[in-house]
Amino acid sequence: MTTPLEESHVPPAIELRAFMDLADLFRERGWSFPLEVAVHENTSGDELLELLDIPQEKVEVIFVNGKASKPSQAVVNGGDRVALAPPGVPGPYRVLLGFKKMD
Repeated sequence: MTTPLEESHVPPAIELRAFMDLADLFRERGWSFPLEVAVHENTSGDELLELLDIPQEKVEVIFVNGKASKPSQAVVNGGDRVALAPPGVPGPYRVLLGFKKMD
């Protein structure tokens, strides 16, 4: 016997936030903040950006549960807290947020 959850096949959602220019994009599109986005298991950062129709050059870093990664290296799963940061984040914040070492 299957449960209703198993029958629905709705993938679990991530909680997505965006900063700076990307937050403006969320507002322009009328998206909630945070935005819940259904994702399949092991969705890559590149796949997430494609799903959201956000050009890769607009995102420098994807934070997944507080850990900074380049979009090509990020992996998200349902239940994750995810944030997008654009290029141009000022130097001190780059250090504090943990992506200065990625340069």
